[in-house]
Amino acid sequence: MLPCILVHFCYGLKLYARPLLCHACLLVNLATHPFVYRRGRMVMKKPRIVIVGAGMAGLTAAHRLHAAAASGDLFDLCVVEAGHRLGGRILTSVFAGDRVEMGATWIHGIGGSPIHAIAHDIAALAGDREPWERMDGFPSDPLTVAEGGALVDPYAVVDPVTSLYRRLMDSARAGDATVDPKRPGVGPFLRHGLQEYRSSRGGSSGCGEWSLEELEECVFAMHEFMERTCTSADDLNELDLAAESEYRDYPGDQITIAKGYSQIVEHLASALPPGMIRLGRRLRRIEWCSDGDGDGQPVRLHFEGEHSAMAADHVIVTVSLGVLKAGLGKGGGDTSGVKFSPPLPAFKQEAIERLGFGVVDKLFMEIEGDDGGGGFPFLQIAFAHEEREGRRRVAGIPRWMRRTASICPIYRGSRVLLAWFAGREALDLEALLDEEIIRGVHATLDAFLPADVTCGGGDKVDRRCNERGAASSPPRIARVKRSGWGRDPLFLGSYSYVAVGSSGADLDLMAEPLPRLCGDPKEKEDRGASPPPPSPPPPLQILFAGEATHRTHYSTTHGAYLSGAREANRLLQHYCYTSAA
Repeated sequence: MLPCILVHFCYGLKLYARPLLCHACLLVNLATHPFVYRRGRMVMKKPRIVIVGAGMAGLTAAHRLHAAAASGDLFDLCVVEAGHRLGGRILTSVFAGDRVEMGATWIHGIGGSPIHAIAHDIAALAGDREPWERMDGFPSDPLTVAEGGALVDPYAVVDPVTSLYRRLMDSARAGDATVDPKRPGVGPFLRHGLQEYRSSRGGSSGCGEWSLEELEECVFAMHEFMERTCTSADDLNELDLAAESEYRDYPGDQITIAKGYSQIVEHLASALPPGMIRLGRRLRRIEWCSDGDGDGQPVRLHFEGEHSAMAADHVIVTVSLGVLKAGLGKGGGDTSGVKFSPPLPAFKQEAIERLGFGVVDKLFMEIEGDDGGGGFPFLQIAFAHEEREGRRRVAGIPRWMRRTASICPIYRGSRVLLAWFAGREALDLEALLDEEIIRGVHATLDAFLPADVTCGGGDKVDRRCNERGAASSPPRIARVKRSGWGRDPLFLGSYSYVAVGSSGADLDLMAEPLPRLCGDPKEKEDRGASPPPPSPPPPLQILFAGEATHRTHYSTTHGAYLSGAREANRLLQHYCYTSAA
């Protein structure tokens, strides 16, 4: 058998080459794929590949397969997308003259990141006339204010507690954290670290009516709220501590994309022929062949509405973990999700159920007036704890605001402010009217930015516009724009996390194609002594891609990209192609 030709296909090195089908593999595929007659001669029927979802994973897989096989036109390739736009959880928009990201925002490390490489190659990192979100990087000069307007001392409270929190999370991600088998979540680990810190430090005075312990609690909780938006876990007690050591970012700076994240999506889609991507095709059911009784193309896709069913040899499913959970009847109701017939095997269903999938939303707020944001600070808001510091709580602040960590301009001097929400608060935000949101924000700003802010023995803090201050009176909000990933039936959430009871192994199980090559042990037990099927089912009928299928880069766009490339390469290798990318 002749060896397959190794093909280098790498964005970073810009080595593009057309893979060739080796003679031995060609003979194998002639035996396994039917012939059709065209113009009086017999030709091999091209394998039909349908990719479900035109987000990062789906478009990457389509781009890879089309580019690899274009010279031989060997695949009948199609991308079906439920929505009426490309990008999935990537959506660049404009608000009050600034470019903002409604979904994916950051390139998590530029060293070796395929997203950064593409953005660099298409000149998407260079700014144009339109300012963009976090174009000046992440702010390094926060102003931390406790509920009621007490300015928290950065040197006595904020910096030490922030350093403590970072050390704890660094130890978790390095695998040095001790996991309590009775309480294996990140939340108990963090709280234990705070207790040890308080036991080891000496006593100190607080700030006015606030004790030191109360301020430390508020600032530490503020960082926990940030962690919720970073991980999408509503409750950090349910975020698995052991799995934190497997998550990886790329090295180097974390940056945003000047021309917008959607530029990456548009670049990938632009390489595909017209008509290959079909919008408005919401998939409801996939029929596949779990035994050897199937004839012809083993997979059929059924869509909502009047769209005809499609047959395929291979389907790459890139829908969100939330949609897969809904298909199992978990969290999305009977009308949501994608169902499989026969049902997904036990190992796949259990992995889907165990993994976490949370909601994270962004709220953009435009400040009233012609002078814009002026000196509005990077405001970290430390809410009073409901049980411990209930007397500090300011009436009028709605519950959905109370686990938000900050309100800040999207870049210094912008008139657009941003706050992040996660979990139940994010879902509440999605259900509110704009007027209700603005009232809640105004109540919060009034509580944290009163005209006179005092600290310590009653000394007033200068609140006039300056580098670390704010206007002498809280700004008013003219209008808002928010994301709504949790209630969107095409996503039902934002990104995945490893929940307590799950592990990185479940992310690997998510990536396993169907039918499973080694079979499902539980299914074998259920079948008992019944005879095996007369012939094996066609291989690689259903493949899975998306951020929730990558063990170390889950929850990220580069994880989605890598998973799409992985599944495209799996099919290329099946047809005796190889790729170094």
